[in-house]
Amino acid sequence: VKEVSTIMAAVEDGPGMCFLSWKYSHYFSFVLEKDRNIVVNCTLCGGSKTLSTSKTSNSYLMKHLQKQHASTNLVEKEPVVGDSSSVDAIPAKQRKLDFGQPAAQSITQPQLHRLIARYVVEDMKPISTVESHAFRQLISHIPVRGRAGKAPSRKIFSSFLDQEYANMESELKNTLDMVEYISTTADIWTVHNKSFLGVTAHWINAQNMKREKAALACRRFMGRHTYDSIASELDNINSSHGLSFKITSTVTDNGSNFVKAFKVYQPAPESDDSESEEDGVTFVSIGDVLQNAADDADYAISLPPHQRCASHTMNLISCTDVEKWLLSEAATKTIYRSATTKCAGLWNKASRSTVAAEIVDDIIAKKLLVPCTTRWNSFYYALERISKIPVVELNTISSTLRLKCFNEREHQCIREYCAVMKPLTVALDILQGEDHCFYGTLLPTLESLMTKTLAIKNACTFTVSLLQAVKTRFAHVLGSEDALLAAVILPKFKLRTSATNTTQHAGSSKEDEFFSFEENEDIYATAEGEVAEYLKSGATGLDSLNHFPMIKKLSLKLNAATPSSAPVERLFSLGNLILTPKRNKLTDHKFEKLLLLRYNRWFDGTRVE
Repeated sequence: VKEVSTIMAAVEDGPGMCFLSWKYSHYFSFVLEKDRNIVVNCTLCGGSKTLSTSKTSNSYLMKHLQKQHASTNLVEKEPVVGDSSSVDAIPAKQRKLDFGQPAAQSITQPQLHRLIARYVVEDMKPISTVESHAFRQLISHIPVRGRAGKAPSRKIFSSFLDQEYANMESELKNTLDMVEYISTTADIWTVHNKSFLGVTAHWINAQNMKREKAALACRRFMGRHTYDSIASELDNINSSHGLSFKITSTVTDNGSNFVKAFKVYQPAPESDDSESEEDGVTFVSIGDVLQNAADDADYAISLPPHQRCASHTMNLISCTDVEKWLLSEAATKTIYRSATTKCAGLWNKASRSTVAAEIVDDIIAKKLLVPCTTRWNSFYYALERISKIPVVELNTISSTLRLKCFNEREHQCIREYCAVMKPLTVALDILQGEDHCFYGTLLPTLESLMTKTLAIKNACTFTVSLLQAVKTRFAHVLGSEDALLAAVILPKFKLRTSATNTTQHAGSSKEDEFFSFEENEDIYATAEGEVAEYLKSGATGLDSLNHFPMIKKLSLKLNAATPSSAPVERLFSLGNLILTPKRNKLTDHKFEKLLLLRYNRWFDGTRVE
């Protein structure tokens, strides 16, 4: 109250202090002060007519403007800046944002469109977001040069995305034209009664020696998933990007349709026979030539070399081969089946009942992990969580949920299973990598897997079966010269020793611990020249190959491929977030464009025009 009184006294002490701070005072000129009133002259009326008003109120003057000058567009005066003692320096009200004046932080309309596109594409929002009233109101408060921001209509925004997709395709093709060796991954994804063929490309940048990737397609696949249809579509995708003769290998899963497609449509090997028949002219019928061309039309398709997904193969070992052996032996069949059946009962209860989940959380302060058929290693991690729960607490949970309790032998069987399978799960996680995982990583991973499995102490009897399964399913890799050469020309594995002094994979102690080999000094004793210098080098980073041109070129070719097809699976994971049931009107072509724009990070960063 005291503060308000002070302010009011200050207003009354000066001549027309309330008038001087009024936003429309510039339409009047001060004449004189008379007792509690002031006399002013209206500049809009002209002449010598004067008006008298109170020192503490401008209502009379406001009524004069509204009545006599209703057709005049009144403009508020600007406050005086820099003079803190002046009343004009203190505006009567908070200033409103004026988008009519160009602001220092304003952007252009094309830049605003790119920012909106980045928000919609990166966060996988519906295109109809631009029609949302709340969204358009938000955009209207973004200053654009000369006016307030305005969100585009849905039709204009959709056309803008089409143009950006065309720009991305053009830039991607230009980038791929400059790459000498490329590898691809491919798979078919089925969702909402639709099938899509996805293809991703991977290569090593020859300048900085870093892994790069891009999504080439996620096209609607119509009809049955036969090997010839798959081959035709893959050849079409490769040809449209100019990659028919650049792809070193295509990585897919072990599906019989993919395996047969690459087996049937492999190009015929070139003959090395230098001897030829005697030179001469052979006459043939042109009708026979045309008929043969028609018959051979199907063989015009040519696919690159095929490479089976190592992660999928390892998953088959852990889920099929090991379980098959465990159930085939009388000594392990009963105990293993009993233990896994009780685990399945716990998983079903905990995942389907909120009460059961609360009981588990109250006893062990954790949730039980439930296996998922589409997630590799999920069965192992679910069993590992149970193996770490003491038998007493585990049986408390079981009895509370009215399930059969575990005995000590069953719990021991679960612990032994996890101990033996742990190296395989670590290997599987390593091979699913992208940025630092190459084809040369595969052979050292398999060797380390077998070494660590043999070194397990007190292992159960299916260790030998696991090793035999690895040797059988990866026989083509263990005996491959290309796999061995690809590993040798990776600096991390060139001397088959653990990279304890490397800084390239900082923080990956789990991976570094997995790769631990015994030294073998006489393997490369006869190497000379560049190879000898390369082997002597202590650098473990891939960029160190810049000092060895011949080895670098070979590494760019052999290590372009990834060991697994996990990248295309990640493409489908993004697609699952875009093609939701609520967006069932999204066309197949528009879905592909949105997915590829998102996977290739076209709007990422600060790239604006």
